[in-house]
Amino acid sequence: MFLLERTAVITHIHIMIEALEEQIAHLTRAMEDLSDVVAKQDTELRHLTQLVESLGKKIQGPDSESGGIIFSDERPPHY
Repeated sequence: MFLLERTAVITHIHIMIEALEEQIAHLTRAMEDLSDVVAKQDTELRHLTQLVESLGKKIQGPDSESGGIIFSDERPPHY
């Protein structure tokens, strides 16, 4: 009787270990996927930051003192 109980406990522990290993594998995959997403977002954020800084410099350029920016496809007010 004791041997059967011990075998049942060992089998149950083995099943639990397999389930935990499977869960760890899924979580590891999810973590790697999220890491890839964060890396991509970091690259996009750096690019957008540079773009905003570049546009800010254009806005702060010589035309900022005259009160406006003339875009290449925009006619000047006296036209």
